[in-house]
Amino acid sequence: MTLQNLSQAKLIVVKVGSSLVTAEGKGIDQAALNRWATQIAELKAKGTNVIFVSSGAIAEGIKRLGWAKRPTAINELQAAAAVGQMGIAQAYEYAFAYHQIHTAQVLLTHEDLSNRTRYLNARSTLLTLVEKGIVPIINENDTVTTDEIKLGDNDTLGALVTNLVDADALVILTDQSGLYDSDPRKNPAAKFIRQIEAEHPDLENMAGGAGSSVGTGGMYTKVTAAKRAALSGASTVIASGREPNVLVRLQQGESIGTLFTSAHSRVAARKQWLLGHVQIAGKVMVDRGAARAVAEQHASLLSVGCVAVEGSFHRGELVAVVDTEGREIARGLINYSSGETAKLLQTDSEHIAAKLGYAHEDELIHRDNMAVRR
Repeated sequence: MTLQNLSQAKLIVVKVGSSLVTAEGKGIDQAALNRWATQIAELKAKGTNVIFVSSGAIAEGIKRLGWAKRPTAINELQAAAAVGQMGIAQAYEYAFAYHQIHTAQVLLTHEDLSNRTRYLNARSTLLTLVEKGIVPIINENDTVTTDEIKLGDNDTLGALVTNLVDADALVILTDQSGLYDSDPRKNPAAKFIRQIEAEHPDLENMAGGAGSSVGTGGMYTKVTAAKRAALSGASTVIASGREPNVLVRLQQGESIGTLFTSAHSRVAARKQWLLGHVQIAGKVMVDRGAARAVAEQHASLLSVGCVAVEGSFHRGELVAVVDTEGREIARGLINYSSGETAKLLQTDSEHIAAKLGYAHEDELIHRDNMAVRR
């Protein structure tokens, strides 16, 4: 069942827009960053971890370079991003250091999340950072991308990260209070929407309109991000980033902004996605004990229980897990290639590094990346 508020969320992704980060393009709003850091520290103290997706690098770079307006040339946008990213990272580090919380800068592109190997690498890195109590600060790698810059699509990046880490919810903080049934700037009678299904057929029509003068993403990109997050069972809240103590109040269950609910169970959605793939890259045969652990206990697949490998596959590809009679019992995203897996057959996890000279993960397939056949 989808979250009806954020009071039970264990992991959320928070995305903030350029206008909030840079005080409408005037420069980094350190006071705003300090307020978010204070709120996130309180959330962490109450058991809710946060991954932060921040816009603002290009806007800050434009300000530092003294340019009068946002350029259109891709190379100039990339240069602005490179300059601005330095200031953004330093500002967040300063804000969180007051609460003795470490931050980590993570720059991603859409390609990182569509390539299976890079997808697993990004997922492992982010979850490890969260596990260690570190707050990841994510931005698109605007210094090397092109289409993403033109789209101004950190809203979509927030949704993709939400799906990547199986977060409970996505919170998009913007300079607007939420979704109306029509553009309130053109229609004074526009009705504010407190809650709506992310799959509502009229959602895009309600969200028509441009973004702010600083960023390029408007309400349309935000509702499409909510729809994308809903595919993995995550709820989304779009709310004003200027609302006092907004993150803490949302975590306490208060209704602020617009809540987009998902009809999908978070776990079921991911499992269905895995089972829905027609093609597999290969197979891993397991012994009776491993088959029982996977099928009955929903345990991760460890190399010690694997007895054979079939096919040629790379790290991150979808493989089937079969018993000694060839019956498929599960399928999932594997952490090692077919060649690596062949070397690890019947090997204890603690000996993986000795066999290969390195270790990606302790598991061949983590249970979160595996769906069991019924």
